[in-house]
Amino acid sequence: MRRILLLLSLLSVLAHAEPLRLVFVGDVMLDEGPGKLIAAGGDPLAPFAAALAAADYRIANLECPIATIGQPLPTKIYTFRARPDVVRVLKGRVDAVSVANNHSGDYGRAAFVETLSVLDGAGIRHFGGGRNLTEAHVPLWIETNDLRIAVLGYNEFLPRAFEAGADYPGIAWSEDSQVIADIRAARAAGADVVIPFMHWGWEYESGPGERQRQLARTMIDAGADAVVGGHPHVTQGAEIYRGRPIIYSLGNFVFDGFDAAEAKTGWLLQLAIDRHGVVSWQTRVAHMDADGTPQLESAAMTPCGERRKTTVGLCRNP
Repeated sequence: MRRILLLLSLLSVLAHAEPLRLVFVGDVMLDEGPGKLIAAGGDPLAPFAAALAAADYRIANLECPIATIGQPLPTKIYTFRARPDVVRVLKGRVDAVSVANNHSGDYGRAAFVETLSVLDGAGIRHFGGGRNLTEAHVPLWIETNDLRIAVLGYNEFLPRAFEAGADYPGIAWSEDSQVIADIRAARAAGADVVIPFMHWGWEYESGPGERQRQLARTMIDAGADAVVGGHPHVTQGAEIYRGRPIIYSLGNFVFDGFDAAEAKTGWLLQLAIDRHGVVSWQTRVAHMDADGTPQLESAAMTPCGERRKTTVGLCRNP
């Protein structure tokens, strides 16, 4: 009888456990303007310090290698490389970064491997890339609040030459069959919740393309609980499919060099998650200044949703 009571008590605790507060932000580029600011003692994440601290876990897309070696690829118009000391602004603010994007390989594979080592040394986890193809497809596992969350990272914006191989480093490429297999493998490995974090779409387009819509729905059909995206340098709206949210692009978060107002505006995404998926979600507006530093815009109306709702709503930023 005592064991039964203990079991019922445990089940009651689990049933009423607080949802995990998970935050995603879009492109974080720490070269050029943001890099100069950091070198001068500044902190581009300071305006969002409180919002990041309020989360249980924080994830960003790292849109540059962090290294001291390598040469810029001559085939690319824009190449970035941040100095290793920039990790000081990430520590304590960001728990993990996706490296699955079109700038991780800007300075070659050796610089990419150095980036992974710098992140490891700072205690910042990484996913969506690795020292070989197998490692590149390993999920980011978040295990807390009695939850097992698998976050997967993929890039599908050229150059594909950055892709990892069986015995050389690089990023995880978005191949439909592989993405579906990874989602199913994460479920089989015990994931309660699976979230792909995508680097996709065409730059500066205000809404998702048909490819993004098709792939997002394919991933949810395969078992994903939410889909989060970035890369286009602008936000691209959100929708609900089979009761699960798709946030197509978070836009930029720390990035300079843009003239268009749309490219200077990004979202911080807040997800509340339990064992059954996303309980609720909300976006908060970040406006980047000339240095690429995001400033929180209060009272803005941005996309949000709840589990019981079948359509995207608008919520006022606190």
